Amino acid sequence: MPASDHLAAFALAALVLIVIPGPSVLFVIGHSLVHRRMGGALSVVGNGIGVIPLVLAVAFGLGVVITASEIAFTVIKVVGAGYLMYLGVQAIRHRRAPIDGAAEATRVSRRRLIGHGIVVGATNPKTIVFLAAALPQFVDVSRGDVPTQMLVFGAVFVSIGLASDLVWALLAGTARNWFARSPRRLATIRGTGGVMMIGLGGVLLGTGAKH
Repeated sequence: MPASDHLAAFALAALVLIVIPGPSVLFVIGHSLVHRRMGGALSVVGNGIGVIPLVLAVAFGLGVVITASEIAFTVIKVVGAGYLMYLGVQAIRHRRAPIDGAAEATRVSRRRLIGHGIVVGATNPKTIVFLAAALPQFVDVSRGDVPTQMLVFGAVFVSIGLASDLVWALLAGTARNWFARSPRRLATIRGTGGVMMIGLGGVLLGTGAKH
C-alpha cells in the first residue's frame, strides 16, 4: 500500500486535474444535455470503466511505451477525437427524436451510453499523460510492490473522477430538463450537446504532442 502522505498528495493532484473541464467533463456535459441526467450518469460510469485499462497499463509498464511513442499517442488521440465527432453528429441528426420509447430500446440505449463513455475514457489523452507521468512520481519504492501502489493510486483517480463527473452530469441534466418542456428547446439543447462533442473532437485533434 502507498504511504498515507503520498496518497493524500496524489489525491490532491488528481482533484486539481479532474475538476478542470477537459475531454471527459465536456463529453459528460454534452451527453447529459442530449440524453438527460440518466444518460449523463451512464456516460460517467462508462468513462470510469474506460480509465481502468489505462491504470492497468501504467501500473504494469505499458504507459511508458504509450507516452514515449509519438505514433501510439497519436493513434489513441485520433481514435478518441473521431469517436467524439461521430457521437456529436449522431446527436445533431436525432435532435428532434422523441424522448420516450420501448423498454428494449431503452435498455439498448443504456448499454450504448456506457459503451460511449468507455471509448472516450480509454482514449482520453489528458488521462493517459497524467497517469503515465504522475503515478510513478508518487510511488514509494522502499515500500515494495510498486504495481499494487500504482493500482491504488489509479483507484483513487477513478473514484474522484466518477464523483466529479457525476456532479457535472446532474447539473447539465437538470438544465436540460428545463429545455425539455418545449420540443423546440429540447431540439436546440440536443443540437448544442452534439456541437460540443464535435468541437471537443476537433480540440483533441489539434492537441500537440506530449513532449
